[in-house]
Amino acid sequence: MSAGDLAIKWEGARMRHKHDHAAVLDINREHERSLSVGDRIADRVAEIIGSWPFIIFQSTVLAGWIVLNVVAYSRHWDPYPFILLNLALSFQAAYAAPIIMMSQNRQADKDRLMAQHDYDINLKAEQEVKAIMHHLEQQDDMMIDILRRLEAQHETLLDRAAIASQD
Repeated sequence: MSAGDLAIKWEGARMRHKHDHAAVLDINREHERSLSVGDRIADRVAEIIGSWPFIIFQSTVLAGWIVLNVVAYSRHWDPYPFILLNLALSFQAAYAAPIIMMSQNRQADKDRLMAQHDYDINLKAEQEVKAIMHHLEQQDDMMIDILRRLEAQHETLLDRAAIASQD
């Protein structure tokens, strides 16, 4: 096989990488786009209710309510056992719990999307690694082929040198 034929053989065996997978998505951006106004409000309310500033504010209001109703001399709008306060807290809990659950359900949906997206990315990475390994194996085969050809040429040159030295 001539050098030109060998180059044509290697060119024909040469691998070209193909990106035949979909583009990578930003799941956070896609999730944000899919939210309705109600979803955004529920998420914001859950974010506020689940924060230290809210807990501190609510604790301050509750302590103030109790103190004012215990030490007030003339006007107790909610005397002990603070039935109006219990009603207000029950009302708050009745609305806060479902709103927080809606937000958590959406977060769970987003987590499932993220897990699926991570799986897809890992699958693509595995395919890329397989393609790279195949390419490297192909290069190894070509280098071994080149080495064999060089050894054969070296043997030919040594044989010619030995014949020339005998003459």
